[in-house]
Amino acid sequence: MNRNWKMVCLSAALVIAFVVLREHWGHVLGALPYLLLLACPLLHLFHGHGDHAHHDHSTDDRKP
Repeated sequence: MNRNWKMVCLSAALVIAFVVLREHWGHVLGALPYLLLLACPLLHLFHGHGDHAHHDHSTDDRKP
């Protein structure tokens, strides 16, 4: 797919999102507190917890 078609698809998606949000804004605002509560555990699950190594800081290898 060339760049022109990507721009057409992106523009159409933005217009559709605007129309859907405008028509259903009350539902979106009603669900917002629940979405914020759902975001908390999702951030804990997917936020990078890769550096859980236990470093021993009792020995100092730096020279004076």
